[in-house]
Amino acid sequence: MTAERSHGRIRLLDILRGFAIFGTLGTNIWIFAHLGDLNLLFDYGTPWWTSVDAFLQLLVLFLVNGKFLGMLTILFGVGLELKYRQALRRGDPWPGAYRWICLFLLVEGFLHFTLVMEYDILMSYAVTAFLVAYIVRGGDRRINRTLKWLGGGYALFLMAVVALEVGLVASGANLSWGNMDPVVRLYREGTWLEQVVYRLSSFIVLRVEAVFVIPLNVILFLAGVRLMRAGAFAPDDRGRRIRRRMLRIGLGLGVPLNLLTFFPNGGFDLGVRYLFAPILSLGYMALIAMLVEKSENLKVWRFAESVGKMSLSCYVLQNILASCLFYGWGLGWGGRLDSLSVIGVWLAVCLAEAVFAKWWMERMRLGPMEWTRKSLLKLVAAR
Repeated sequence: MTAERSHGRIRLLDILRGFAIFGTLGTNIWIFAHLGDLNLLFDYGTPWWTSVDAFLQLLVLFLVNGKFLGMLTILFGVGLELKYRQALRRGDPWPGAYRWICLFLLVEGFLHFTLVMEYDILMSYAVTAFLVAYIVRGGDRRINRTLKWLGGGYALFLMAVVALEVGLVASGANLSWGNMDPVVRLYREGTWLEQVVYRLSSFIVLRVEAVFVIPLNVILFLAGVRLMRAGAFAPDDRGRRIRRRMLRIGLGLGVPLNLLTFFPNGGFDLGVRYLFAPILSLGYMALIAMLVEKSENLKVWRFAESVGKMSLSCYVLQNILASCLFYGWGLGWGGRLDSLSVIGVWLAVCLAEAVFAKWWMERMRLGPMEWTRKSLLKLVAAR
């Protein structure tokens, strides 16, 4: 059954969350591999048709960049809705204790940002969750109004930015993220402590994107709430109809729009990542759900389910592993591997964390970070 429950959990949601974790590394792995040089992550001055290496990288980014992050964000919204329902059943005030979850997530994100990777998403999720918790408390009317006005305003703003971006490219301007050589040198030659100091000293600059995406996060959180309330993950005919609609819209509209990734010189990069990618996220979710329903006993689902159950731990773990592999204080692979090798490393890390997660969840009910958070929340509640 697509929505089979285990210990109060919906199996499909854990499987989707597991694939979302795998997919986010599919984007982040290139940041590690290029030692933080974002110019090499996008098609800025290096046309993808000039080499197989450049094409392979852009092909992977077409498939994953923003899509699995969008899926993860939607699933965070689903999780928030489940917490809200739990509070209503218990008669607890809302957001009540959920505000502590947001605070712990903010702290976890700050530690991850500082100690592991500057492109952390957890801090942004923490702020988003706090905002959405109050929107949800206002009922369906407030949710719909927020989606209407915030969604419309955000789409118009992004389209204006994309039009400007395309216009600059058409006029012959070279888009770039500036001189990234100091960052590359830091991650190739610097110590771990020097990298920590860099992240802290550049905190405001490095957190611009995390703030910029909050409106999109709010929209996707609320989309997750709406999907859950509509029964999109239920194993009944209504759920299947919704998933078929998600598949048609997500793939039918999302694939053509995301093909703009291949537009020369990164002219549509911002539009693809922050506007078009989440559309394809819906298609991916529906496609995975349909495959799970047709072949629910495949081993791959059990591995993905385990990763999904301890998604916070695996998200941090995979970034720690990538740091050890690519940064100079580790194995120092950064800047040395071709695209095919980077893809191989991505898949190997996913496989390793999947095996570890399955082994762990066969012995424990929670992942390490999930257990720590739950224990701290109990201490707070007991005071």
